[in-house]
Amino acid sequence: MGSIGVLGGRWRASVSESGSILSWDSVDGTPLDWFIAADDRWHIPSDEAAVRQRRLHGAPVFETRLRVPTGDAVHRVWCVADGGGYTVVEIENDSTLPFAVAFNSSDFLSARPASNVPIEGISLPAGSVVFPVGHHSTIRVALAHSASASGVAPAQLLDGLASAEQVARGWTSVLDRAGRMELPDESVVADVARLRAELALNGPVAESADPTGFLIDVGQLVRQGERAEPWVPELVDAVSTVGRLQYAWDTAAALDAAARILAAAGEARAVRDVARMRRSEIASFPHDAPVTGGASRLLAWHELRLARCVGAGVAELMAGGIPSSWHGVNFEVHDLSIGPSSTVSFAVRWHGERPAVLWQVDGAPIRLTAPAVAPGWSSNLGKGEALWPAPVSVMAAPAPTSDDISFS
Repeated sequence: MGSIGVLGGRWRASVSESGSILSWDSVDGTPLDWFIAADDRWHIPSDEAAVRQRRLHGAPVFETRLRVPTGDAVHRVWCVADGGGYTVVEIENDSTLPFAVAFNSSDFLSARPASNVPIEGISLPAGSVVFPVGHHSTIRVALAHSASASGVAPAQLLDGLASAEQVARGWTSVLDRAGRMELPDESVVADVARLRAELALNGPVAESADPTGFLIDVGQLVRQGERAEPWVPELVDAVSTVGRLQYAWDTAAALDAAARILAAAGEARAVRDVARMRRSEIASFPHDAPVTGGASRLLAWHELRLARCVGAGVAELMAGGIPSSWHGVNFEVHDLSIGPSSTVSFAVRWHGERPAVLWQVDGAPIRLTAPAVAPGWSSNLGKGEALWPAPVSVMAAPAPTSDDISFS
């Protein structure tokens, strides 16, 4: 289940794994469902095993594929800000045969009227509508956020709304303000985007329920572009509570987030107060993703394993080490937070078995370290490069055989 909506707008909805859409404002809790009448039978997405869903670029743009004879029925849903806000639903016939799509409601705008052919072979609620969809063609409907609207709309209205790909790339530009990643594991990049998007739409966890998560979340929102000043009054109790908790990697991350929020708000004295609360020792870092603590800590873990603040004026790169699956594969990250007013960008390029790191620190000077990868290495330079030692697993790995090599 994921969320959709427009930043700055109030309307929100949840999208299920089968593509059904449930508005958070729904009075009766009935989602907008879709059904496909293919050449063989009616297909009900929520009951089908051959349903696959993905988020485009990790953004709140969902694509759900349903297997039908000779191809797929592709359901896409996303939101745009035009005209007070619309949720766009697009059904593409990615097969060689025509089919029909039915919706269990007609409370939307469409470019053409629904078919007047009776719906047979499936039991649907009153008010359901059906549209024929030719092979390799697409229909689009739109749900208005600001007021109830239904019926036929001018084709140029619906056609003029941004596409799924355009909206996904727009979201990427917003989410990347908090730091951009190009990693060998694309699932990690998508997971970070997903967690950031859900946070941007749904807001931080409640301070009373999880003050550590609250500070981490708000720090992430400010890095994504939200104004810091309105959050300052809400930080006081959370910072006080977190400062009394058992010192660990997540509480350190929460205090670092608070310092960055306060720095962005111009509260220099408060930044110094938070710095005094932070312990001098370096908190150990978990090599495996946290299984408890919710989305706040998982997002923080993804970022902190790449770069984290470990004390006043000191940051650590690759705190969790370089995963063995990344060995020999170039990667880079940009603009990750490593202090109240500092960010780091770095790239790893492999020279045989050894990783070479190229870095740039922006903002206040920071000393970089990497004890998990290159013990003894550090640099106070704002920009530079260094050759780190080969990871042990690379040095100890046997030479590949022909069975290990794929040919294309």
